[in-house]
Amino acid sequence: MLMQSGVLLRSFYKENTANKDAAMMELVKIVVRYADYRVIKGYTRDFFPNKTSFHLELISGTNKGKVVEVQLKDLKAVFFVKDFTGKASFNEKKYFESGQSINGRKVKVSFKDGEVLVGSTVGYDLKRQGFFLHPADPQSNNSKVFIIVPAISKIEFL
Repeated sequence: MLMQSGVLLRSFYKENTANKDAAMMELVKIVVRYADYRVIKGYTRDFFPNKTSFHLELISGTNKGKVVEVQLKDLKAVFFVKDFTGKASFNEKKYFESGQSINGRKVKVSFKDGEVLVGSTVGYDLKRQGFFLHPADPQSNNSKVFIIVPAISKIEFL
């Protein structure tokens, strides 16, 4: 399926975008969480933190294989994942281990829906639409999370 997904997205980008380089970018697994609690999963090649939208090839449901445009203004966060299924029983650590190597500033992010993420960031700026957070727990299924600023209720630097 990964090869088919890559071919479909590459074809889509070649036909529908001005930036033909997106067709050759790395295929990335993401889970999109909307501010209204919807969740969609799929592959993208054109996510950029300074853009207002990106394309996602859906991996499940009746629209499996369909490429949709996702508007960042509608989201809570974009989770860059190692695996789409994850582990429901896994309890992610919300702290840094003593001596753990990090890049950037340690931060605790509380969302309006009550979810809390702890990690590090090098690009936090409230003037931007969002920023990347790298989870404190190295065993997290998330390699990084792009957090949309309006979805935050509180941010604490640790």
